[in-house]
Amino acid sequence: MAELTHFDGSGHAHMVDVSGKPVTDRIAVAEGAVRMAPETLALITEGRAKKGDVLAVARLAGIMGAKKTADLIPLCHPLPITKVALDLTPDAELPGIRIAATVRTSGQTGVEMEALTAVSTAALTLYDMVKAADRAMTIESIRLRLKDGGKSGRYEAE
Repeated sequence: MAELTHFDGSGHAHMVDVSGKPVTDRIAVAEGAVRMAPETLALITEGRAKKGDVLAVARLAGIMGAKKTADLIPLCHPLPITKVALDLTPDAELPGIRIAATVRTSGQTGVEMEALTAVSTAALTLYDMVKAADRAMTIESIRLRLKDGGKSGRYEAE
């Protein structure tokens, strides 16, 4: 098992010193889904939600979430994010919305947490936008699908 870098030699939590690491291009892709009743999915895809364009609002929330990751996760570094893109795809077989977030930077540490936060924030926003119609929705399977760049190289989920 890899060393847990967010703990010092005494076991105390600390922010990792990345000052000696080279600046490299980095990317992370995360994914997740919001499962809902077919009627709720239709409400979203047909544009009948009372709060407006659910997918557009969730996309913006995901972008904002990625940009605020260091404010939410205590030991994350504030990063100069160069790109955040969210794909929200209705899936009738789920039924629900599949979410994928891609985040890029050129920096000394990766953007995995930013991609995961983008997906989480978009999923929570989807829930908030249509909870009056379906309180039984579930947020599922949020995970890192890809990361590349830096010393540890490339990771792709199976």
